[in-house]
Amino acid sequence: MTKPKKCRIFVDINCRIFAELNMTGKRLKTLEDRVSYRIARSKQSVFVREDFDGLGGYDQIGRALRQLAENEKLIKIGYGLYAKAKKSSLSGKAVPVKPLPDLAKEAIERLGLEARPSQLERDYNAGRTTQIPTGRLIAVKGRISRRIGYNGAYVSYERAAAR
Repeated sequence: MTKPKKCRIFVDINCRIFAELNMTGKRLKTLEDRVSYRIARSKQSVFVREDFDGLGGYDQIGRALRQLAENEKLIKIGYGLYAKAKKSSLSGKAVPVKPLPDLAKEAIERLGLEARPSQLERDYNAGRTTQIPTGRLIAVKGRISRRIGYNGAYVSYERAAAR
């Protein structure tokens, strides 16, 4: 009788076979499951369609994101912009995981623009006023025409001052 030989198997986790398995080993069958899994693992709070290009076609990704928004896992905050959502302990409705000013600044940077403190924020930080800024006015270096917000609350923009 021969002694069985020990064998080591090295696997690349990034290969196609393992790309569709989540951490529990269950197979992610639908595109919606794969998009949801990628959102849950991401540290970002704002997503655009291009984040999911490798998973499917443009229209398929749009349908999956729309379905996740209906299931209250995402909130649409602008054209092609989605934010992670959680269930509110007060109302039971879906609310973003971060406040609107933080989401808007992250979205502006995801769109390739630079967000800076507004004139009101600079005055408050310099001690020239005691009025606390709401954060809904964001200075942007460059041009932007998107409405970013949700549930009737939107941010406004001002042209960023040259440094």
